[in-house]
Amino acid sequence: MAFADNLKQIPGVEGIEQMELLDASGKVVATLENKPGKAGSLAVYNHLILCYRKINAAAAMEGLTLFAEHTNDAEKNPGKHPNIDRLFRVIEESLSLSAKITRK
Repeated sequence: MAFADNLKQIPGVEGIEQMELLDASGKVVATLENKPGKAGSLAVYNHLILCYRKINAAAAMEGLTLFAEHTNDAEKNPGKHPNIDRLFRVIEESLSLSAKITRK
């Protein structure tokens, strides 16, 4: 399924302003904002947090599936899709990220 189709299958993020991703020590490692061009990534990460409560290897695998065609592009072009690159790192480095969500 294409990324746009996958977004229709997961919860929207209309009520979310941003999500901060935190490493094991509680340090903010990334901020995903709810703005044009970024809302899709926020929706994927929000879905993963709702389902897994953290971004671990299992969540990252699902996230890569949800990003669909963008995952293939990220593999071919490291750095072009930082939110997908982060999921690859979670898997490769056995990371676990928690999230702090700011609502509108």
